[in-house]
Amino acid sequence: MKDLTFEQKRSLSRHEAADQLAALADALREGGDAELDLGPGTLGLRIPDDLQSELEIEIGGGEIELEIELKWKTAPARATPPRTETRTETPQRENTPAPAGRSRSAKRSTAKKA
Repeated sequence: MKDLTFEQKRSLSRHEAADQLAALADALREGGDAELDLGPGTLGLRIPDDLQSELEIEIGGGEIELEIELKWKTAPARATPPRTETRTETPQRENTPAPAGRSRSAKRSTAKKA
């Protein structure tokens, strides 16, 4: 089941067809939110940077049919607001005395011998 279907069939002059395609081309070039004037109303679309396209030409029965199809994914609806990660910083240690029986220099000298 489709979320929305719009179909319009009407006769156009060559100039009207060119204007309609030019308006679509402008919307595609701009991307983002676009509004297309479709005669009886305006259709708002969100157009991403990447699209899939299909061009089909059929010749037969004394007619030429040219279809230009553009497809793109709709943005997924978010059920919950995005989570922001908060980094907790580990407090830096101040100079604390070494545990009884060990000194810092003894630790260093042991490490050097190993």
